[in-house]
Amino acid sequence: MTVSRVLRNRGDVSEPTRLKVLKVAKELGYVPNKIAGALASQRVNLVGVIIPSLSNMVFPEVMTGISEVLDDTALQPVFGVTNYKPEREEKVLYEMLSWRPSGVIIAGLEHSDASRAMLKAADIPVVEIMDTDGDPIDAVVGISHRRAGREIAHEIVQSGYKKIAFLGTKMPLDHRARKRFEGFTEVLAKAGLEVADQEFYSGGSSLSKGREMTEAILKRSPDLDFIYYSNDMIGAGGLLYCLDAGIPVPKQIGLAGFNGVELLDGLPRQLATMDACRAVVGRTAAKIIADRVSGVSEKSGEKIVLTPQLSLGQTLRR
Repeated sequence: MTVSRVLRNRGDVSEPTRLKVLKVAKELGYVPNKIAGALASQRVNLVGVIIPSLSNMVFPEVMTGISEVLDDTALQPVFGVTNYKPEREEKVLYEMLSWRPSGVIIAGLEHSDASRAMLKAADIPVVEIMDTDGDPIDAVVGISHRRAGREIAHEIVQSGYKKIAFLGTKMPLDHRARKRFEGFTEVLAKAGLEVADQEFYSGGSSLSKGREMTEAILKRSPDLDFIYYSNDMIGAGGLLYCLDAGIPVPKQIGLAGFNGVELLDGLPRQLATMDACRAVVGRTAAKIIADRVSGVSEKSGEKIVLTPQLSLGQTLRR
């Protein structure tokens, strides 16, 4: 009984005894069978975290924020990747929910009918992250991507750029990029402007892809004076292409990305960008789950809208 209380982290055991039990358990390589305990509670101390990509540099920071908070609890994050595919998201959700986790953190607000039905029927805390423009299932933490698109477009228009292009991921797969694009074009339209050229790609973001796309669009439309990229990685590739080609930035052409990726701070020129509050999103979502699982909070349906920080960098004429 004493060993059982120690391994279940009950407080009614003296510290010397607890340490002695843990020492022997470690020497024996003993790992408790938590499935047995879960049979009574119908829940395991797992939090399903479902993200669209591991190659996108955005999500490791989100996962770090989640882990930082859950490390101080009995909850353990388990990660699944959807590759931006609704059918893959359904499969990952089905497998995760079959283990009866204590909560789910999932990227985005757009899900298939089957995924939404599973999340609603699970009867556990659900936090959708990264985006607040839509209809959440339960709690939601993130930024307004339409607002982010509007803010960067306003800066570009105010700086006097006229021939503006967009380079980004294919919209049906990346809903957050689509919403930024919608906000972006909305502000351009109010200024009497429209996107002069655009280029879309599928697959992961990379510096080489940014270089290739920038070279292609400038050869096709040499009179462009600004390029807005859907993320910093391809934006950095575009910047490197322009610098190598001797194209003055931002005098001849301005550039801007999105995400505020710190890894790119070492570029020869700081890219104009906007921080999506990634680590804060992860920490906040994890805290919502932890508080509700522990009973600290019984509140559901929280909507936490964070404010992204715009950095004008050195690639936007002022």
